[in-house]
Amino acid sequence: MVGSWLCKSLLASGAHVVTFIRDADPQSELLRSGDVTNTTVVNGALEHFETVERAINENEIEIVFHLGAQAIVDAAFRSPMATFEANIRGTYHVLEACRLHPDLVRGVVIASSDKAYGEKQDLPYTEDMALEGRFPYEVSKSCADLLAQSYFHSYGLKVAIARCGNIFGGGDLNWNRLVPGTIRSVLQGNNPVIRSDGSFQRDYIYVKDAVDAYLKLAGALERDDISGQAFNFGYENPISVMELVTEILQLSEREDLKPDVQNTAHGEIRAQYLSSSKAVTMLKWRPNYQREKGLLETIDWYRQYLRYPQT
Repeated sequence: MVGSWLCKSLLASGAHVVTFIRDADPQSELLRSGDVTNTTVVNGALEHFETVERAINENEIEIVFHLGAQAIVDAAFRSPMATFEANIRGTYHVLEACRLHPDLVRGVVIASSDKAYGEKQDLPYTEDMALEGRFPYEVSKSCADLLAQSYFHSYGLKVAIARCGNIFGGGDLNWNRLVPGTIRSVLQGNNPVIRSDGSFQRDYIYVKDAVDAYLKLAGALERDDISGQAFNFGYENPISVMELVTEILQLSEREDLKPDVQNTAHGEIRAQYLSSSKAVTMLKWRPNYQREKGLLETIDWYRQYLRYPQT
């Protein structure tokens, strides 16, 4: 989902974009929009080093945005080994391939996550906190983040790390995630399902603001005070699961629907939110949206995708 919106922005800027795709999903925004036809496609898996290295070498890549991962928390809990293979092995394959081609690659932007911090008593997360993931998905992000730092300190590879809050936006077809799952339920006239007890707190960020963050980092990779650094990106406005579902119901004008609280979630941290002051100070990053505006655009995207009329 994030990659599709990043491609839109890069293509609009006139960049030559190479996409590394494991599975081609005809329902994905990248394919449905036709943007994929304006990119050079390399098919393969991050777990296969030769394919990763070939993609970088043969296409003479200058900037790498490493977004590829197994990104579903529940899937990671069910199948940790596959998640570790994709997210950890896949990351050091990308980093090593870049290290081997310093004449080509000018820098790498790594998509980490607030999940890399693990569970902390003192919030918000700040970039100087230790990375202490415990559950499989969190551990995979902690490891990927540390690997990127290792390649910077050991080999001088220019990397910058983005630790975003929960990214939402059109094109996310993982319906077990809160935002797309809730919006689909609402548009279909069904009560939205809450897997947790509704009290879990998160920091959310609209996908277009996340893309802007990645591009800010890419444009600053040559700076000595940026390369090798990690940056948090979020709205600094944490909200509980129940509050977010209620907000979506209000924005959709479907307050007649009531959340179905199932309290079956496992392998998730109760409270996560970020301080973005470092990004604001050093990168001059400011979000262009905020949650409500982003949710309105997201609801409209799914309304068109699912072909429900405007109410």
